[in-house]
Amino acid sequence: MRRHGHGLVLGKFYPPHAGHHHLVRTARDRCERLTVLVCAASVESVPLADRVAWMREAHPDARVVGTVDDIPMDLNDTAVWDAHMAVFAAAVPEPVDAVFSSETYGAELARRFGAESVLVDPGRTLFPVSGTAVRADPAGCWDYLEPPVRAALTRRVVVLGAESTGTTTLALALAEHYRRRGGTWARTGYVAEYGREFSEAKLAALRSRWPGAQWEDVHFTTDDFPLIAETQNAREEAAARVGSPVLICDTDSFATTVWHERYVGGRNPLVEKTADRVAHHLWLLTDHEGVAFEDDGLRDGEELRPWMTERFRAELTRTGREFVEITGNRQERLDAAVAAVDELLSGGWHFTEPLPERR
Repeated sequence: MRRHGHGLVLGKFYPPHAGHHHLVRTARDRCERLTVLVCAASVESVPLADRVAWMREAHPDARVVGTVDDIPMDLNDTAVWDAHMAVFAAAVPEPVDAVFSSETYGAELARRFGAESVLVDPGRTLFPVSGTAVRADPAGCWDYLEPPVRAALTRRVVVLGAESTGTTTLALALAEHYRRRGGTWARTGYVAEYGREFSEAKLAALRSRWPGAQWEDVHFTTDDFPLIAETQNAREEAAARVGSPVLICDTDSFATTVWHERYVGGRNPLVEKTADRVAHHLWLLTDHEGVAFEDDGLRDGEELRPWMTERFRAELTRTGREFVEITGNRQERLDAAVAAVDELLSGGWHFTEPLPERR
């Protein structure tokens, strides 16, 4: 099989899927070096920088560059072709020996680059998926997506509330509910509260020096909370990369801002910045009413539960986060949570339409 010097793969990758990756890997195997050109239009809802980052992660052995191309495609218009080629040539000024494509326009694109055209699985028999199909139904195409794209598209649901209000019980039950759907949904992830793990370690470290130490002897500083928030975010991201289209989180970095108030007082800007870096989609606020307080050795705030419930409610409202208050007995709470998550999922993913193409 002939090996080329400099190969080129060009596409929108809106978003990238298994067919795109097969094309790039095939091209990389047949070239000394490969450039992948990501072309994004301003009207599209996935930023160019994200697509470039996703492709770089999936293909570290290729050079991935990006450009904005706001010219609608008309394969029958020479002037439109010329305008596109000006954009492409500015992004990839080096000579190209081979253009790899799965599209019918691959031959003309290669001709204009003065390169050989190499078609790869034009019938999409190996990976029957397209960007249009992914945008229409990400959940249905989930197995064709790479981990960073899954993480970006995962609907993240946070269960949060005051101490001993059933947050963990509800989060675990909610994750199990979606796993029982089977298929892709069987991988629905659950992210535990890192703050609790941190607290257990803090108490254990204190007891190693003072065996009789109790929870009320543990002291938190403001510097503890950015670490808690960052670790919570990192664990969420890892779970979203390998899970289903929905991820259930037992608290999150946003909740950490209120826990900072609870244990230290006031706000910590670093925690708030950390919380704002992650796009969650729904918060389920567990009410304290009707839930008996259980002291499990890491709780001492029964009298603070009404205050904490109100602080969560107020901060969720102030920051414009979408939330649903969860009340009632255990089954009623699960039913209400499932209804809220189902409504979130039924809303879809809202990709904007790409620029029109005339073929």
